[in-house]
Amino acid sequence: MPEKIIEALVEGGKATPAPPLGPQLASLKLNIGNIIKDINEKTKEFEGMKVPVKIIVDIETKDYRIEVGTPPVSSLIKKELGLEKLAPEKKEEGSEEEKKGSEEKERIIVGNLTFDQILKITKMKRNSLLAKDFKKAVKEVVAACVSMPVTIEGKNPKEILREIDEGKYDDKLSS
Repeated sequence: MPEKIIEALVEGGKATPAPPLGPQLASLKLNIGNIIKDINEKTKEFEGMKVPVKIIVDIETKDYRIEVGTPPVSSLIKKELGLEKLAPEKKEEGSEEEKKGSEEKERIIVGNLTFDQILKITKMKRNSLLAKDFKKAVKEVVAACVSMPVTIEGKNPKEILREIDEGKYDDKLSS
């Protein structure tokens, strides 16, 4: 069963038969319209983001399967917060004294996620996370937030991790 793998980066829900997909699919004599429709259906939840897609084609039978990768957690967080970037806007640099003082200041927060948004991101990333169960997968996503300028439910992500361990969110994690 010889296979051909076509890899592409498409915008979620907006794949088109234009290059690079169209010509590659046409050379294999496949129904381009059906494949594009299937890709768009599988990637619609990643609308507005670039998503890696693999189309694995059995050259003899013309059967195909589509594997959709997921964007990084940081991209999903940016999408949930409606941000173009996670970095805070830079302010004008002041004197050397002001620069020294700013290092000691609290970090600037650019957004706040709800726990439900964390669950949504975890569900999107579930297949590519290393965690063995859903609760641990949620903790992976929350842990990714520790190094980002975001809060969860208005709290530091480290505090949310502690609360997950204490069982505060068990009802949401079990449903």
